Amino acid sequence: MTTMNVSIPDELKAFVDEQVGSGGYCSTSEFVRDLIRREQDRQRLRTLLLEGAASAPGPVADDEYFRGLRSRVRVND
Repeated sequence: MTTMNVSIPDELKAFVDEQVGSGGYCSTSEFVRDLIRREQDRQRLRTLLLEGAASAPGPVADDEYFRGLRSRVRVND
């Protein structure tokens, strides 16, 4: 693990301290790590959504489509 020093305004520091003090996080470092992980997740989701939007349309999800899915699930149970 490595160390990173970050400068933030007093109002942001107070917010971080409040989050840690309220019991949601054990330390400032844990809070920052959680923020970074959430941003990574957000970026992954954005990438998947953009890839999906750019892909060719899939099958029509009508009653027949879902009947077929149910049949496949029942066979694999």
